[in-house]
Amino acid sequence: MKILKKIAIASLVIIVLFLLGGYFYFQKKFTPPENYLTVSGTAENIPMKWISSDENLHSALLFPIKLEGINQTFYMQFDSGSPITVFYKNALESISKKHQNQLHFNSEKNQIATHFTIGKMDIISSNFEVLNYGNKVDFEDPNAENIIGTIGTDLLEKRITVLDFKNNKCSFTEQIQEKNFVDFEFKKRKILISAKVENENLKLLYDSGTSGYELITTKEVWKKYKNTNSKIKTEKGNSWGNTLSVFSASAKKKILFGNLELNLSEVTHIEGTSDLQKFLMKRSGMQGMIGNKLFLNHKLTLDCKNQKFKLE
Repeated sequence: MKILKKIAIASLVIIVLFLLGGYFYFQKKFTPPENYLTVSGTAENIPMKWISSDENLHSALLFPIKLEGINQTFYMQFDSGSPITVFYKNALESISKKHQNQLHFNSEKNQIATHFTIGKMDIISSNFEVLNYGNKVDFEDPNAENIIGTIGTDLLEKRITVLDFKNNKCSFTEQIQEKNFVDFEFKKRKILISAKVENENLKLLYDSGTSGYELITTKEVWKKYKNTNSKIKTEKGNSWGNTLSVFSASAKKKILFGNLELNLSEVTHIEGTSDLQKFLMKRSGMQGMIGNKLFLNHKLTLDCKNQKFKLE
């Protein structure tokens, strides 16, 4: 009996250590680094630009930026699903060839020290992350949408962000009169907004990287929300180089954010995500993701520092 008791205790200790190890592993892996941005000034009424695909008019949202010392407008994709602002290696290398001695990035650490502006707002860091991603810059075409990186929620943590989808303009301010604002969660620089569909409370991740979709949810919820005889639209999606299968169907629901009710006309589910991503979504308590499409013709103001937002 004593031996069995010792074995049981030893097994329990191993299980506890395994669970603790797993907890700290996930905490470390999915906790974003310290916010390394230095931000000064503000940006008012900056024009936003949409990228369109064959079947999606709002597949990505771009902000115009300028790099220090280079008199040319580039673009960075706004991705509220990314906790950090990053640059793309392929774009930087082509810029560096044309504008020698203007960019200096550490290829060993995949980092760059640089300074860029949005309007009159300066964003500086000595260690922006550089991803092996993106395309070379097209300097010959003046209308080219040269995307050189991604703007994440580390910038939103430094400024109050106003996304005026109705007029296709954005602003980054330090102060705003917060009247009729609603609470949201800002965990690990993820924006989690409460909503309600058919009296069902939902916690939704605002991920502008899924820009052209209204609501992305599980297959089970997708079946419940979509119109019975809806035609299924199938697309191939891209998540940092991984191909995903995207299925969208028409819906006729109302979705409530605070006191504002919006029409939910389409619902989507995705296949091809990793088991880890599914596990993390379950653990976070999220019931889905919302992109920019749901907010077209509205204005979204996000105060991530104080975890308040307003939709109008």
